Amino acid sequence: MNTEFLEALDDLEKEKGISKELLVEAIESALVSAYKKNYGNAQNVRVCIDQESGDIDVYRQKEIVEEVFDPLIEVSLEEAQSYDPSYELGDIVEYQVTPRDFGRIAAQTAKQVVVQRIREAERGMIYDDYVNRQGEIVTGTIQRVSNETVFVNMGRTEGILAVTEQVRGEKYTVNSRLKVYIMDVKRTTKGPQVYLSRSHPGLVKRLFELEVPEIQDGIVEIRSVAREAGSRSKIAVYTDDENVDPVGACVGARGCRVQAVVDELFGEKIDIICWSDDPVEMISSALSPAKVEMVLPAEEGKAATVVVPDYQLSLAIGKEGQNVRLAAKLCGWKIDIKSHSQYFGNEDENAAEEAEEPAEAAAVAEAAADVAEE
Repeated sequence: MNTEFLEALDDLEKEKGISKELLVEAIESALVSAYKKNYGNAQNVRVCIDQESGDIDVYRQKEIVEEVFDPLIEVSLEEAQSYDPSYELGDIVEYQVTPRDFGRIAAQTAKQVVVQRIREAERGMIYDDYVNRQGEIVTGTIQRVSNETVFVNMGRTEGILAVTEQVRGEKYTVNSRLKVYIMDVKRTTKGPQVYLSRSHPGLVKRLFELEVPEIQDGIVEIRSVAREAGSRSKIAVYTDDENVDPVGACVGARGCRVQAVVDELFGEKIDIICWSDDPVEMISSALSPAKVEMVLPAEEGKAATVVVPDYQLSLAIGKEGQNVRLAAKLCGWKIDIKSHSQYFGNEDENAAEEAEEPAEAAAVAEAAADVAEE
């Protein structure tokens, strides 16, 4: 090993942020293993790298004892003091045993260690970078598709878009660009694994943040998102600024902002409503585009009965119950929808029954009186 190699370690420390001291320690440890492998299974060997000259020396260590049982790792006090009178029992004596051709082995070993440490450092930096970006969206290029799993090149690493996180109906073509949501990042033996999603509700939220400056500035806030990927999404937005229409800000002039999000989601329908802390108002808005006559929250639990006009019942429920299902997710309430005739028809029947009961009671009383007179 020469001074040029040590200078290269200095450069690595500056460029990659890998400590030179740690690299030298790792190389010394690897050289101990290399020495034992190539020159016998010698115990108590130490390798020292001179960080100024680049010289490498191998030392065999022996402990000073009164009686020697293993001459490979022990030395008597008399023999030790023949080298240096200051030695005492329990001290360690080192003998230089550097082989002549050890330089070649050292160079190969050092190269392997440095390459490995560089790879580990890069993996660590990639992990630290992406683990802090969880919940964000990135634009990548589809690298390959294997067994329906899509691998997305994001520049420094490759992300995994699993089948469960894909949207039914979307086509993923190699070399096409795609916006994806970073769902999770994990350390593995092969380096950091970045798990992506196209179906996560967070993707809708982040896309609106990109398109709507008011959301980026914090003027408008997305309070809730409910999504059935590939079909329909509902978002609830809120603002404290009386001069700002949160829904209008998200829709944009002639719908340009919401249309940009719809295009990125390949035509997925998006409903935007105003968030309200009043459950009656919130549930009424969440069931949009259906018109609501009345909302009756239950006394206990987050459940409500919603009455809609007869002709609006199918619209309120939606295809296969989608509209009411998304509205329930958006509000966090359990919603039971009834048509006007279903709800008030039952009330009319109950009123008629209650009216009949007193008449029947009077008739029975009259019959009882007639019996008594007889």
